Amino acid sequence: MRIVHIDETFHPSFGYQINSLAKYQQIEGNEVFILTTDEKHLHPAFLFSSDNEHILEFDKQYEQSTGVKIIRVPVKRYISNRAVFSGELFKILESLKPDVVMLHQIETYASLLYMMKGLYKKYPTVADSHMLRMASQNKFAKIFNAVFRMTVRKRLVRNNIPVVRTQDDDYVNKVLGVPENLSPFISFGSDLTLFHPDEEVKKKFRKENGISDEDFVVVYTGKMDFDKGGQILADAAGKTYNTNGRQVVFVIVGNTYKDEYGKNVEKTFSESKNRIIRFPTQKFIDLPEFYQAADLSVFAKQCSLSFYDAGACALPVVAEDNNINIDRLSHGNGLVFKSGDAEDFKEKIEFFANLSKEEYLEYAENSKEFICNSYGYDKIAKEYTELMKKQTENKKR
Repeated sequence: MRIVHIDETFHPSFGYQINSLAKYQQIEGNEVFILTTDEKHLHPAFLFSSDNEHILEFDKQYEQSTGVKIIRVPVKRYISNRAVFSGELFKILESLKPDVVMLHQIETYASLLYMMKGLYKKYPTVADSHMLRMASQNKFAKIFNAVFRMTVRKRLVRNNIPVVRTQDDDYVNKVLGVPENLSPFISFGSDLTLFHPDEEVKKKFRKENGISDEDFVVVYTGKMDFDKGGQILADAAGKTYNTNGRQVVFVIVGNTYKDEYGKNVEKTFSESKNRIIRFPTQKFIDLPEFYQAADLSVFAKQCSLSFYDAGACALPVVAEDNNINIDRLSHGNGLVFKSGDAEDFKEKIEFFANLSKEEYLEYAENSKEFICNSYGYDKIAKEYTELMKKQTENKKR
């Protein structure tokens, strides 16, 4: 099949869903294209990255390594962090003559316009949503949701277009009004060719960074803004740990923003009595070593796609107690802490640092098995491809 993904949040250096999904669909023998924003108007989610000036070079590297073709389309502006593409988007789509189109995030303007133009009548279509009910807090959300239900929802239902729930949450059903039979759950996952345990990498990383075999290494990867709980992370990293003399070392991979919140986070890090090793935001393909060298992965707020990569590297996880994390960590693969409570966060980290070797290995093995058995992108890509094939067959009928 010739598959065209429309995704305004694609970046070749970061491990979002589209990066691995497109790669594996190409491996399956499909011809895959990604239509995304132009290099001067990358999605606001990537403003923290210092590599954006080299984006076209990274595009070429991604294309050469995967075979996937990237087409960047002019963007006029952003409204509420949603890209308003120029009319070139659908002209390019028409020229590609796709067998199937995937709309990443049905809530984007590109997806809405695609639906309102009736392009689903011409091309078999699959959509998805990455939104959670707990994250849908925009002040215009009620207006948007009402308009969506009166317009786009009707078109989705009338034409049996699936909206994949990428997280086991009822946002798509309860908020957007999409029926359950049209909202299958296909999770995010991990690229297991990149993320897996590696003792040699662990030894090398620890030696290079002066970390002993006895140290307990806690890794965090990602943004450290308010939404991701940067201050909660910094507060927990600054607390005193009772670990019978075992040193707790924090490896922090990511950047803070240069605003007041970011300055406070940096100040808290600088005052910590624990050892904190900092690394700037990394390319997706360079992240595995940080997980492979660690003993525990933590997430201070909300949910993270990195949960799957950490688990694939056999790391137990500590994350806040929202409904998604409670479900994810109910398999003997980690613990949740009380949301916003840095002391409870610290106590959960301390729990893992004090486990016996046998107890720790049980958590680690559970974590690895949970991801590898069900959440490798080789399996996930097949689920999407089968759904796309079903749509093309329905269209022919």
